[in-house]
Amino acid sequence: MNYPIKNFERILIAVDGSSFSEKAVSYGFLFGKLTGASVALVHVIDPPSAASYGSDPIVGQHPIVLPQITEIQEQQSRELLERLSAEWTDESRLTIFQKMGHPRTEILDTANEWNADLIILGTHGRTGFDHFISGSVAEGVARRSVCPVLIVPNKTEEE
Repeated sequence: MNYPIKNFERILIAVDGSSFSEKAVSYGFLFGKLTGASVALVHVIDPPSAASYGSDPIVGQHPIVLPQITEIQEQQSRELLERLSAEWTDESRLTIFQKMGHPRTEILDTANEWNADLIILGTHGRTGFDHFISGSVAEGVARRSVCPVLIVPNKTEEE
């Protein structure tokens, strides 16, 4: 079977502010420069869970989400994206996405909406119980993506 392979024209890099995603950005920017592709950064803000301060479901009081938490998360996300985008030299080929929701879902939705040819993201490399509880965003993206996914591991040569 012949599967058509096309040049990467749109590379989506998912970032979360960790050193693992910084490594993924380095790879993504290098791929973008080598292929002449447009590059996009996406940062997904996990919505804050509702606080139960002062709430009592028995008397009909519902948990609340403090707007200040969301504002702080959005500001930190903007600062992260601005800092990372400063490393890219061709602003005309850089797109920024700031999303709120479940990271795996938002990364995949953004890739589809933007017609990404490649998704690049880092992995925290969690194993065992931690992986069971939190899952792996990278694994979920790779399993469900319609375009290739490059997962940059967090391992070093010494490990």
